Amino acid sequence: KSGLDPGGAWHAWGMACLKAGNLTSAREKFTRCLKPPMDPNQLNHGSRLVQDVIQYLESTVKPVLITDDDYFATLRELEATLRTRSLSLEMMCEGKIQHNSYYQECLFYLHSYGTNLAIISFYMRHDCMREALLHLLNKESPSEVFIEGIFIPSYESGKLHMLENLLETIDPGLESWGVYLIAACKYLQRKNYYHILYELQQFMKDHVRAAMTCIRFFTHGAKSYTELGGKQAWLLKIKDHLKVYLQEVSRSSGRKKMAFTFRKKMSATDVSRHINTVDLQMEVTKFLHQCESSGASQMTDPSLPTLFGNNNMKMDVACKVILEGKNIEEGFGIAFRVLQDFQLEATEVYSKVAKQLVKQQKYSEIQQLLKCVNESGVAAKNDGDNIILNCLNDFKNIPAEDLDNLIQDMDSDENKIQAYVLCNKLRSAYLVSVRQEKGRAVQLVQHVRQLAESSGDDVVKAICAQWL
Repeated sequence: KSGLDPGGAWHAWGMACLKAGNLTSAREKFTRCLKPPMDPNQLNHGSRLVQDVIQYLESTVKPVLITDDDYFATLRELEATLRTRSLSLEMMCEGKIQHNSYYQECLFYLHSYGTNLAIISFYMRHDCMREALLHLLNKESPSEVFIEGIFIPSYESGKLHMLENLLETIDPGLESWGVYLIAACKYLQRKNYYHILYELQQFMKDHVRAAMTCIRFFTHGAKSYTELGGKQAWLLKIKDHLKVYLQEVSRSSGRKKMAFTFRKKMSATDVSRHINTVDLQMEVTKFLHQCESSGASQMTDPSLPTLFGNNNMKMDVACKVILEGKNIEEGFGIAFRVLQDFQLEATEVYSKVAKQLVKQQKYSEIQQLLKCVNESGVAAKNDGDNIILNCLNDFKNIPAEDLDNLIQDMDSDENKIQAYVLCNKLRSAYLVSVRQEKGRAVQLVQHVRQLAESSGDDVVKAICAQWL
């Protein structure tokens, strides 16, 4: 009469029937106020009303086992037990709880009015993980339901191995779980749970991704190569994963294509290249670890470069290796292989090293560097000269004698003139200019005279004018 929503009254009446143990009557009352969810895959446990019903039924669940106490069971409960026995055999659930009529009643309400997440969470609460997984597959629920309902509860309660065993029992090839497993990996990565991630990737036999996780274990948080020296076991694990992957690929290529749909693929050439990178990183790690231990190390690096980074980082590794040894020659071989293997811009690296040596005032080592570069057999004609030119920007800090020695070491007269001009040594520039072939000498001397004029060097200006 008052136009109020009767749903609340029906719900209260249904709850009263439940509490009185009249399950049939309760079902009838609830049909008038409970509705199935619009989307059974939504990430919640359904309406508050359904949750109240389940909560009450679960709090009332008493496992009914056939013992002497059964004399005290009510007739209705015995009848319900007999009626649900056959159902529970179909369920094949581990727990004894499913023999109870209240348990079956929960399932009735969940299947009629609950979301898939609510049903799966119910199974998980009652140690029926297998049923939870089968329900997930059966309903083709999205991966979020798997993560919320099954995966998180499993690892939080230490049952990850049990989950893995069940996944394998239901589908030994794991193909039907691919989408769910990849989603779980992404979730763990977002959460930074790398140890669980690694464990899961090994279970999935996803060797390429497992190798990537090992790279993170190796590099993450290390402040020095001494620390990386202690983490070399991870490098061996990366190699193991990649080798196993190569074996699997070569085994499967003979047979019909194996459907590794969710495992990360990589070409055999790429895998071999990565194995080579790991070998080189091991060498770099041993070398730099030794340098740091012996106290030869000069460089304090805020970020620790490894060969697993981008090309700039690899170039930093090459620089570090050349600079950290007892002398330039000691680390040059390893650095040269890094430059060759990754096809890096060698002159840029050598110039960086030379600039660093200028900062450290090790001028004789720049000459040693040039010797190594020339002997490497792949240096272009002007490489040595360009390395020297690149480090002359700080010429004001270089003692005059060392500066002269560096410029004298250059091959081409043209480059020497350029270097002298750069360092404001116009007299020396003039002396080299006049040694050139007549036509070119005239151009060079004119250029030096202009520079002398603009810088106010009257002596050099006069010499040039006289020669011209």
